[in-house]
Amino acid sequence: MVETHDITRPPAELSAAIAAIGSATASGELSRMGIRSAFIRGPVSVTPGVRVAGPALTLQFLPKREDLYPVDEYEEPEKQLHRHVMYHARPGDMIVVDARGDMSSGVFGEMMLTYFKGRGGAGVVVDGCLRDTGEAKQLGLGLWIRGATPNFHAQTGIVPAAVNVPVACGGTVVEPGDIVVADDDGAVVVPAKLAPALVAAAQEHAEWEEFSRIRLAEGGDLRRYYPLSDEARPEYERWRAGRGRA
Repeated sequence: MVETHDITRPPAELSAAIAAIGSATASGELSRMGIRSAFIRGPVSVTPGVRVAGPALTLQFLPKREDLYPVDEYEEPEKQLHRHVMYHARPGDMIVVDARGDMSSGVFGEMMLTYFKGRGGAGVVVDGCLRDTGEAKQLGLGLWIRGATPNFHAQTGIVPAAVNVPVACGGTVVEPGDIVVADDDGAVVVPAKLAPALVAAAQEHAEWEEFSRIRLAEGGDLRRYYPLSDEARPEYERWRAGRGRA
C-alpha cells in the first residue's frame, strides 16, 4: 500500500495576503530579503487574469524505467503517485510539479484536475505539460505549464516518483508547504518562514506605489516619485495621514 505524508500549511491569511501582493512584488521583496530569484522559470499562465497563492503540494518525476513502473495508463492506479498528491488537497492548495521540463508527458488531464478542483484546489504549476488543456482551462483553476500534449503521464519518458518532498521546479527549489503565488507574470516561491516579513514589507511598498501612481498619472516627475525620493516622502506622509494611515 502506498503511503505519502501531508504538508504543514501556513495560516490561510498569509496566502491571501500574498495573493493580493502578486508575483512581481513578491519577487522584488524576496530579492531584497536575500533570495536572489524565487521565480519558477518555464511554466507560463494559460488562464489569463488568474492570480492565486497557496501552500505547495509537491510532486517529483524521474526518468522512466519500465521494470519499475506500470506501462499502461490505468494499470495499478493506486501505485501511480500523481494521484496521491491530489489525495492531500485542501481548499486553497497549489500543486507544484517537477516534471523535468519534459514536453511529451501530460502530468494531469481533465479528470484528475476536476477532482483537484472539487477538493478546493487553487492552481497547478507544472515544469512540463498537461493534457486535455481545452477542458482544463474551463475548470476555474489557475494553470501554469510549459505546454500541452495528448500523451498520458507515463506514456513516454518520465514517471511520478515522490510526493511532498523538496523539488526543483523550473530550476527553483520548492519545499512542501512553501507559498506559491502565480499570475500573468509567472509563479514565485515564497519560503514559508519568510512569508510574514514579506507581507509586511510588500504592504508598505504597495502603499507608497499607490501614492506614486497617482502623482505620475497627474504628470509628476518620475525622478521624484518612482522610486519615492526622500524629497517626496513628506508629501507622501501627508497623503497617508489624510487617508487615516498615519
